[in-house]
Amino acid sequence: MVAKPSYDLLLTSDHVKCTAEELDGPGVVAILDGRIVDVAVVGQQSVERIAALAGAPTQEKRDFGSAWLIPGLIDLHAHVSGDGTHVHGVDAGQDVLPWGTTTVMSQGDAGADNLDRYVEKTILKSPARLLLAINLSRAGEKRSGTFDSIEDADVEACVRGVERHAAHIWGISINVSHHACASTAPQRVLKRGLEVARQTELPILFGMRRPQDWPLAEQLALLRAGDVVTYCFRREPHCIVDLQRQRVLPEVVAARRRGILFDVGHGTASFDPEVAHLAIAEGFLPDTISTDLQQRHLGKCPRHTLPRVMEKLHAAGMSWRDVLFAVTSRPSEILRRTEEFGCLAVGSCADLVALHTPSELGTSARKVTLPDEENDLVEQVVRAGQLL
Repeated sequence: MVAKPSYDLLLTSDHVKCTAEELDGPGVVAILDGRIVDVAVVGQQSVERIAALAGAPTQEKRDFGSAWLIPGLIDLHAHVSGDGTHVHGVDAGQDVLPWGTTTVMSQGDAGADNLDRYVEKTILKSPARLLLAINLSRAGEKRSGTFDSIEDADVEACVRGVERHAAHIWGISINVSHHACASTAPQRVLKRGLEVARQTELPILFGMRRPQDWPLAEQLALLRAGDVVTYCFRREPHCIVDLQRQRVLPEVVAARRRGILFDVGHGTASFDPEVAHLAIAEGFLPDTISTDLQQRHLGKCPRHTLPRVMEKLHAAGMSWRDVLFAVTSRPSEILRRTEEFGCLAVGSCADLVALHTPSELGTSARKVTLPDEENDLVEQVVRAGQLL
């Protein structure tokens, strides 16, 4: 008599890793109805229990060998569009999910005026979990001049938008760069954004102004614990490192001590390896590693993905454990969703990725082929218990 399957899916690996659950070793993850229902890893459970779980009856079993089996990646800063109407947005199903990112944050792509459509056409139809930092500007992200007029920063409209779609919105996107604000005073824009954040009790995702227009110390002093500064490793027009003295600016260190968070936001020109190396060498690690993935990245070779950005941060001096922390458990903490995703805990959503490290490539890594290119880092993505 054939035993009735206990699980939908059993995943095994020589390297099951989760910074939230402090897992690091050979093990097995059991999945049922889209949830993780059991995890057994050497060092936390007996060999007998691990063997018993690995041998349990299941609908399907996958062994990833030397690939790391980790929580699905979380990209805190990207741009996603489901209907092609947003200037920077990429397709989550084609450009995000296949490269291991199971949760993505769209930053400022929609504002109060196009929020309802964005939720309907993009968020609710996204195969990856998608959350939004609503743009303070009613029109959402533009190529430039997002805040051409201070009236674009409509406090009441933004608050009402958050109230309508609270389940899909994690923060308020405010970029006060000279490109975004044009002739509008950045101080006025941030003041209105802070009022929205106060009324909605949400954090701000903040793009800084160049210091010759507004000293960084004054900008950072207005932010609150839990607010997130993105583009933290830019070289210009603003930089958190004093390149002559080769040290992180004191006002930036003070901001971190007050609870301000710092995100990479790699983008097309927002990551400088020297700045990253100097900051990391001083112990100033980013809280989150993100791509700022946008349409301008499409067609590039190699493809701009979160695993590629993770490689860059490792090369700049971060340990792999710190890198994994910054793309899994740390962003889930910031989003206040620690029990839902970003970990391999029993009861959490079964979002996982089997990932090869660069040292494996060309040796034991088993590569999978995606249309028109070879994905040499990601072997398998699991979204809500489904193998992709």
